[in-house]
Amino acid sequence: YIDFNMAAITVHTVWAKGFVEDGVPTPNDFEIVESSLDLNEMEDGSFVVQVMAMSVDPYLRGSLKSKNNPGGEARKPMSGFLAGKVIKSKNSEWKQGDFLGTMLAFSTFHMVTPTILKSNLFWKLTGMVDETTISRGIGALGMPGSTAYGGLIDILSPKEGETLFVSAASGAVGSLVGQLGKIFGVKTLIGSCGGETKCKLIKEKFKYDAAIDYKTLTSAEELEAKIREADPKGIDMYFENVGGIHFDAAFSTLKKGGRIAVCGSISTYNDAKPQKNAIDISSMIYSGQRIEGFVCSPWLTGKRGNFLGDMSKWINEGKIHVEETFVEGINAWPKAFCSLFAKGTQHVGKLVVRIKAE
Repeated sequence: YIDFNMAAITVHTVWAKGFVEDGVPTPNDFEIVESSLDLNEMEDGSFVVQVMAMSVDPYLRGSLKSKNNPGGEARKPMSGFLAGKVIKSKNSEWKQGDFLGTMLAFSTFHMVTPTILKSNLFWKLTGMVDETTISRGIGALGMPGSTAYGGLIDILSPKEGETLFVSAASGAVGSLVGQLGKIFGVKTLIGSCGGETKCKLIKEKFKYDAAIDYKTLTSAEELEAKIREADPKGIDMYFENVGGIHFDAAFSTLKKGGRIAVCGSISTYNDAKPQKNAIDISSMIYSGQRIEGFVCSPWLTGKRGNFLGDMSKWINEGKIHVEETFVEGINAWPKAFCSLFAKGTQHVGKLVVRIKAE
């Protein structure tokens, strides 16, 4: 319960203690810092957000490397995708009770001023979620969902009857790409993930036709053979989340006119000097192949497509199954983030740090 008559609210924020240049981060690389938010200092146009869900995403690994922070502080607040509820407002566009997604520091509360509102990403979720489903704002109705939506529909542009290969198929993005693929006519859907349990899950829940356990493989050639087992003719599209041998195998099996959408490369994120993929660009000329990198923001902001409207509709119609794994409380954020890179991790779908009122 939050007493809005209080002069101040206690806020907890995830901070990085310093840079982690190489290897897998540990929970000891982070700390939870306490501060105070003065509710009497609200200027016109401002509103206060109670954060109810925090994201942990592999791309955040880059923020812990000095090369990505030239001249920046080593010890700093961690920032990323959040979802929450407006609890006090002096802004007519963002009313008390509105649900939203945003990209700010991992804090339990935020005072959003007109300046912060103008310079950061916000999207309204009112009418699409309630307090029990607010976590979708950092998942299916947030960055992972818009990445899957934009990458599949606009970057890969599937045609009826084509074959699609997806790496990290049981993850926050991959679990949605597969289901969207079937909505848009993909005939053969091949997914790669780690372990028998996840391989079974992507076929049962995420509509994959074939599942490849990459943990049983040691080379791109072995992975290529597994892809060709699923479709001897090769693939038309590859949705890249992993990099490394996954990219090499996918490129080797890509047909004429094939497309690759690149949104992640988690296999290289912990390396100080990531190994580069070798691409034979001459082979792409007459084959008409295309490789395109992208980020989610054009679709998440509504500048391209109708992501929020389409995805919420498909969820409500049962065409999209939302899979989430929850951990509780901001103190769980460091361990949850580090688990993204741990061997043998068993979370599936979107990993959510759920925040309850203090």
